[in-house]
Amino acid sequence: MGPAVGQSLPIAVGVLISPMPIVAVVLMLVSRKAKANGFSFLLGWIVGIAALGSVVLLVAGAASPDAAGPPAWASVVKIVLGVLLLLLAFSQWRGRPREGVSPQTPRWMSAIDAFTPVKAFGLAVLLGAVNPKNLLLVVSGAAAIAAATSQTSEQLGALAVFVVVASLGVAAPVVIYLAMGSRAATMLDGLKTWMIQNNAVIMAVLLLVLGAKMIGDGITAL
Repeated sequence: MGPAVGQSLPIAVGVLISPMPIVAVVLMLVSRKAKANGFSFLLGWIVGIAALGSVVLLVAGAASPDAAGPPAWASVVKIVLGVLLLLLAFSQWRGRPREGVSPQTPRWMSAIDAFTPVKAFGLAVLLGAVNPKNLLLVVSGAAAIAAATSQTSEQLGALAVFVVVASLGVAAPVVIYLAMGSRAATMLDGLKTWMIQNNAVIMAVLLLVLGAKMIGDGITAL
């Protein structure tokens, strides 16, 4: 299981520090149903990533049921995913706000105050498993696990580690809220503002590094 965790861990860290999901959970925690929405969002995030990762592992297992080692197609998939991550990094960098210009806030953020726990859960699934940036990262992580080991138990163990690490960024504001209560509002608001302002740059750097890693891993395994 070690190689699978090692291959996927950097990508899980990339998911961990994705700004928009962290901003979303912060907004949940200053809404009228803070605790219920915060926990529901965290649960939806975990379920979304775990479900998408499991689907990728199932598809990978069906594609190479008798493989003794990483199949050639897995290396090609890594290279393709790496190229897509690099393209997304370029797009993020080009779309970054210029000096002195405030970034445009997504419209869904203004509706979060009226969210129910069900809507919070649904938004977390969308951000974790459907949003193109996160979808690429989670698929890349699961593909790295599938390429590192063909043992189901090892794959599931590595996926569990991936999900836990990838969820720490969303879990941290919830823990801060539980520990500090209403006193956490100022700290969380500052975190939200900084992440919105720097979202494009953070994601561009992350996607660039992870894309280069995926391409390098794929070329090495060919």
